[in-house]
Amino acid sequence: MSEQVLDREALEAQHPIGIYLKVWILLFVLSAFSYMVDYFDFQGMIRWTLIIIFMLLKAGFIIAVFMHVMWERMALISAILGPPVVLLVLIGLMASEADYVFGTRVDHLGQPAAAERIHVSDVHVEGAAEH
Repeated sequence: MSEQVLDREALEAQHPIGIYLKVWILLFVLSAFSYMVDYFDFQGMIRWTLIIIFMLLKAGFIIAVFMHVMWERMALISAILGPPVVLLVLIGLMASEADYVFGTRVDHLGQPAAAERIHVSDVHVEGAAEH
């Protein structure tokens, strides 16, 4: 009788292989979208926003499923994910402050020449990569 209970508990403790395959396919699709950002040559804020969104989605799925965080207790999840979330909030606050300071400097001192927006093709030389 105890062997049947142990076998049932072992089966319940195993995660279905289907979820791993689904997440693997989803990661492949998200990576394809991430590459499409470069393929369609998005520039500016939309480029970096899409890259960061796809990066965070992929990292979240990897942490949740492949690192088995999805099946942990909420206390452990909070202990693991809490500090990085706090750091991201602080980085966001610092970026906002940096934008404010830069805007104030531009208002009072004028636009610096080094702050002009340029495209990668402006500085990339085709023959420089070949030796």
